[in-house]
Amino acid sequence: MRNDLQFLKAFNSPFKRPKLQWYIGKLAVGTPYFFPRRWVKPTHKMAMEAAIKEIARLEGWNKSNADSKFQHTIPSFDKMYETMLTRSFAVPKKIGFDFVSLGYKTKWSNTDYRFEWSPSFSFVFFKWQIALTIVPIESSHYWEAWLFYNYNTKGTKRERIEQCKKEFPLNCTIWEKDTKRSVNYYDTILKDKYKTI
Repeated sequence: MRNDLQFLKAFNSPFKRPKLQWYIGKLAVGTPYFFPRRWVKPTHKMAMEAAIKEIARLEGWNKSNADSKFQHTIPSFDKMYETMLTRSFAVPKKIGFDFVSLGYKTKWSNTDYRFEWSPSFSFVFFKWQIALTIVPIESSHYWEAWLFYNYNTKGTKRERIEQCKKEFPLNCTIWEKDTKRSVNYYDTILKDKYKTI
């Protein structure tokens, strides 16, 4: 299975099935951080506007940081314009599909998973959008534990869940007003028959 589609395995795993969250309406769902967009070569007008804006930004920085030893060298408009012509510019997508795979990173080790965004599919038609996002309960705990299960365990499903609970614990302390309680998120994200392993 392609790596960007690995998240589909969650539907047939010891983890509860994620929900399908639909959105239909005006453009509102990012893919993942920005609205659907495409990259284009700039027109002369785009390059001119970008050159003016960048020169103003550099001049503003120099003025705001007049006491700094570091000052930007301000290029001529022609030089900045030529530079902008070599860049690509993001423009809103008018019609098209986007697919966003499960977003995550590792932090302190190759098993320290950090959830960033849920998988989604998007279709835009001018300023309208249909989006489908795959959202499990407790998204962060769910996807981080599932990633460990998928990439770092071996054996039967039960053996793999046992390994998860030992090597990737999800025991947390939660404060609600003045009351402290302990939570094991495996009790929330696993199917019933796998909770008591």
